[in-house]
Amino acid sequence: MNSTQLKILLADDDKDDCGFFHDALQQLPIETTLTTVSDGEQLMNYLAENKEKLPAVLFLDLNMPRKNGFECLSEIKQDEKLKDLPVVIFSTSDSRDKINSLFKSGAQVYIRKPGDFEQLKEVIHHALPIATEKRGHAVNSLKYILNA
Repeated sequence: MNSTQLKILLADDDKDDCGFFHDALQQLPIETTLTTVSDGEQLMNYLAENKEKLPAVLFLDLNMPRKNGFECLSEIKQDEKLKDLPVVIFSTSDSRDKINSLFKSGAQVYIRKPGDFEQLKEVIHHALPIATEKRGHAVNSLKYILNA
């Protein structure tokens, strides 16, 4: 693996959505490597086992079995070794209350899953630099909603 590749973790139980996400990444002008997990427990186990080599960004679906995205986000942001992991919520929900709650819990970017492949490529391409931007020690108060 090339060391300049951006390591991306996708937590989503929908196999079709994972496939579209993978295909969209392949068409972007960014070198990436994608790891997928299909439920919240797998996600938390993966992060626990890889705390020393975390992905550059986590794309997190909210509606997953065994442990949902809200629970995972809360656990991630309360863990000293995981709390700085950039989290992009990747969901079908467009509830403003839910989105605001996610931002308060530590999500940096919210993407409403698009139904169109070209839109998917576009929102991923826009989300990656926002989520992975180095912010130093300052708490970034800017939150981004894409495609909502």
